[in-house]
Amino acid sequence: MNQSFPQTAVNRRQLLQLGGISAIGLGLPRLLHAATDNRKTARPKSCIFIVQYGGGSQIDSFDMKPDAPLELRGPFKPIATSVPGTRICEHLPRLARIADRYAIIRSMTHTNPGHDGGMHVAMTGHSQPVENTPYFGSVVARLCPPAGNVPPYVWIQNLAGDVQPRYLTGGFLGPQYSPLRIGTDLDNPSAPSFRVKTFDPPVDVPSTRLLDRQQLLNRFEAVGRTPSNSSDFQTYRERAVDLLTGSETRAAFELDREPGKVRERYGRHPLGQNLLLARRMIEAGTRLVSVTAWCGNPPGEKFVNVQTWDMHGPGAAPYIGSIFGTGSFGLGWALPRVDEAVSTLLTDLEDRGLLETTLVVMVGEFGRSPKIGNLGRDHWPSCYSAIVAGCGVRGGLVYGASDKTAGYVKDDPVRPEDFGATVFHALGVAPDTRLSADGFTKPASAGKPVLDLFG
Repeated sequence: MNQSFPQTAVNRRQLLQLGGISAIGLGLPRLLHAATDNRKTARPKSCIFIVQYGGGSQIDSFDMKPDAPLELRGPFKPIATSVPGTRICEHLPRLARIADRYAIIRSMTHTNPGHDGGMHVAMTGHSQPVENTPYFGSVVARLCPPAGNVPPYVWIQNLAGDVQPRYLTGGFLGPQYSPLRIGTDLDNPSAPSFRVKTFDPPVDVPSTRLLDRQQLLNRFEAVGRTPSNSSDFQTYRERAVDLLTGSETRAAFELDREPGKVRERYGRHPLGQNLLLARRMIEAGTRLVSVTAWCGNPPGEKFVNVQTWDMHGPGAAPYIGSIFGTGSFGLGWALPRVDEAVSTLLTDLEDRGLLETTLVVMVGEFGRSPKIGNLGRDHWPSCYSAIVAGCGVRGGLVYGASDKTAGYVKDDPVRPEDFGATVFHALGVAPDTRLSADGFTKPASAGKPVLDLFG
């Protein structure tokens, strides 16, 4: 190839025809932009955020009321845990045995009962978010860039159509802080044929040609003939090429590298394999991994959507019989899979020395109503539960309290702003850190962290 180039204008279309830009995937530099902000020198912590999409029932899991009337308490029985005085549902025996490794918050509360609105509140930490308020992961990607060449923010398993796809954006922070989404519906890490294709180059462009095209673009840049006016564009592009041609980061997405026994311990269902992939991403350097807590379908049951925890209404009735059934929208199916997967995740992180630097959160957009009706329990944001672990959280603690029906907060309410501030505090981010260019509007959180959870 001739090493000199004529000093004539080269337009965008010509460069695309050369294959220099389209072949290296300009979507990847967008994902990697957050990793270039090196203003924080301290090594940030990480988070696995388990989203009980649909709204998990607090009264049937972590805040049981065995003395309430039958029409409120349901048929499940509480069992003792490793923490004296703390009891949780009988379908969570493994989590009961390791209750000293996580804290239970029984006083989560907000006022939005819709899936779309409730998710926007719960995942942003703002009681009244505007349309472009970013999710926790985007804020963490902005403020806690990873040290290595990995996506800073990953979302495993999609959310279904009852919520707008805000979770796929970076909000007002911009698309460079949006998550890399892995897995959609049945095409998720538990499927035998699943493979992450995001980093695959075009089929007709092998790695050697990709590198050749990168070098060609560098030559055009040397004579000032590129379509980019961004000073750091080349850095993003080089990191995109590294992901497309390298093996180390891509290997983090390959679950078949895990021993079969480990995969079995997590559970061969979507939640189990998604959490195992989340652990691998945290090990690779990703800062926040959101995991939709879809528990999959029982054998022979038709796929409907991934809203495991929306356990009410005629739409769910054919699949559950009741909220307490063993269909895909029943607690008899969902709770044992949460027990298997989440207990294994916490133990695995601890055994690997990662729990001290990895915050684990499990929460839905709201809880479920105390009264059983409408073929289940209805949406209920007034009082619900969350579990948190790692990053200095006091294991064995129960924070806050509900009333005698688990319907309203009795003590120590935790509002969205305070929960968000608590997440950021655990990750080493000052909640009042400013996200806007002007330096004084749009703090990461307007709340105060619940410091009693730490220590």
